[in-house]
Amino acid sequence: MAYIDSDRGGATPSRVKRVAFVLVEHFSMMAFTGAVDALVTANLMRSATLYEVLVVGTEGETVLSDLGIEIPVDCQLSRLDERQLDILILCGGYRVQLCANASMRTKLKAANAAGVVLGGLWNGAYFLAEAGLLDGYECAYHPDGRTMMSEDFPKVRISNHSHVLDRDRISCAGGSSSLDMMLAVVRDDCGKSFASAIEEVLSCDKMTEVIDVSVASIDRNPALPQSLKTALELMRNNIDEPLSIVEVAHCVGISRRQLERLFCHHVDASPSRYYLELRLTHARQLLQQTNKPIPDIAVATGFVSISHFRRCFHQLFDISPGRFRKTFLQQLS
Repeated sequence: MAYIDSDRGGATPSRVKRVAFVLVEHFSMMAFTGAVDALVTANLMRSATLYEVLVVGTEGETVLSDLGIEIPVDCQLSRLDERQLDILILCGGYRVQLCANASMRTKLKAANAAGVVLGGLWNGAYFLAEAGLLDGYECAYHPDGRTMMSEDFPKVRISNHSHVLDRDRISCAGGSSSLDMMLAVVRDDCGKSFASAIEEVLSCDKMTEVIDVSVASIDRNPALPQSLKTALELMRNNIDEPLSIVEVAHCVGISRRQLERLFCHHVDASPSRYYLELRLTHARQLLQQTNKPIPDIAVATGFVSISHFRRCFHQLFDISPGRFRKTFLQQLS
């Protein structure tokens, strides 16, 4: 349900949040894009913009990343109006020079006074600590620099965690953890289910086997009984000609009642409900990614009656299949 124009299942920020990323020369492209990707994907999942991203440089019209790729900026740090921001994040990297910068220190202190949430990617938190803005806070930092941070800034609590949200400070230890850090921010703003949907889209290929996004969070659970794993696989492999729940239980080698208990305990849904939502999720994907007529999509996902398909789709997603496809295409244009 997170992929459609619906606010069910979580809160939504009352206004657009402005997030500024300050790029320091040789910043980590991976850390920067991971954080931005979470916000951009969040915007794609709502008809209204949730986050406005602003790219800021310290000098010049572009900033050189650690990959040798220049990124254009929207404005210079000196011209940034901190009173218009909600979050300001400093993007560090392996080759970033960590040295005091009077103009940056002044701007960071002004942003802090304005109530802006301050953050750092990789070693970007160094500049916050140097400005005295991390005293008494817990901070995630790249392992190579933790000893230095502990020595130079004893009032900062250096964490072993990959990312940390501590009141109005956010930080991550490297390139791979910036996405998780920003997902935590989105989770606080919009709710757990919305952030989980973004995570499934952006992290579905972290596993050796890339499975359907619609079942990723369930299949990642190593504690699932083998009989339940087999039942889930049977359902995934029989979308166009759905099995009955009795047939699924028989193939797994347990009773229908046992199967229902397994689903209730591990999936928090009945087998029939899960199976229906799985088929409808496939239908949603076909509506997004193909130009197949809606009746063909209904048949491809196991619905004999087009009216039954439309009714079930609307009940789950709170929108008709035709309207959903039109809205999705409008968001892409």
